[in-house]
Amino acid sequence: MTDLLAPLQYDFMVKAMLVSALVGAVCAVLSCFVTLKGWSLMGDAVSHSVLPGVVLSYVVGAPFALGAFVFGLGSVIAIGFIKAHSRIKEDTVMGVVFTGLFALGLVLISVTPSDVHLSHILFGNVLGITTADILQTVIIGGFALLVILLKRKDFLLFCFDPTHARSIGLNTTYLYYALLTLLALTIVASLQTVGIILVISMLITPGAIAYLLTDRFDRMLVWAVASGVFSSVFGTYLSYFLDASTGGCIVVLQTILFVIALVFAPKYGLLRLRKRVLAAA
Repeated sequence: MTDLLAPLQYDFMVKAMLVSALVGAVCAVLSCFVTLKGWSLMGDAVSHSVLPGVVLSYVVGAPFALGAFVFGLGSVIAIGFIKAHSRIKEDTVMGVVFTGLFALGLVLISVTPSDVHLSHILFGNVLGITTADILQTVIIGGFALLVILLKRKDFLLFCFDPTHARSIGLNTTYLYYALLTLLALTIVASLQTVGIILVISMLITPGAIAYLLTDRFDRMLVWAVASGVFSSVFGTYLSYFLDASTGGCIVVLQTILFVIALVFAPKYGLLRLRKRVLAAA
């Protein structure tokens, strides 16, 4: 028992677990809307697009979160503008924008002298998170979560049936950019925990798990948050004993939960579907 409780004796581990739990909850709530809207590639685009903003913030001495948010929001606006003013489809536009900005970030990292490991932004460094970073994560994550919950009905209708949302008077353009702005804010809040590359899993996998387990959105939120918080806290805990990447452990654990749900989900799991096929035969 003493060995099992050993991680809790260190302040940095307790802080890491608490911050990971918050980020896991925020990402999980947003992942439900991302899953319904089919925006997995959009989340990938925004997460990769913030990298040059982080590097430029370091160069000018500004907070990383500011540069990340500016470039994340800028990528969203660029995608929307190019989509509206050209014949190119949205997924192609996203691919061009996020690969271009991510490549720009890698170039800036390679030519910027630094005594700070900017690679931590790529993969996260929650075990080394500072008090200022914790405060930043709490403020940004808490704000994003509050807005999502307050506007959840409008966002749900927009994700499920944008035509109906428009017909009853909702401003779908506003909801489109509001949801993408919240996506950018959530990615910024997750930088220290899992980094730019792995955050996309936290924005997709909890919603995918919940989508396999239930047809009701309120229950979907509960399942997503439960899986997101559990994998974040337990993944951080396991990383102590494995001496492995904390972000990597969190994402691997989420993937394991997804595979379990994929196979054993009571209504949509592979085993259940196989029984239906056999019964029909």
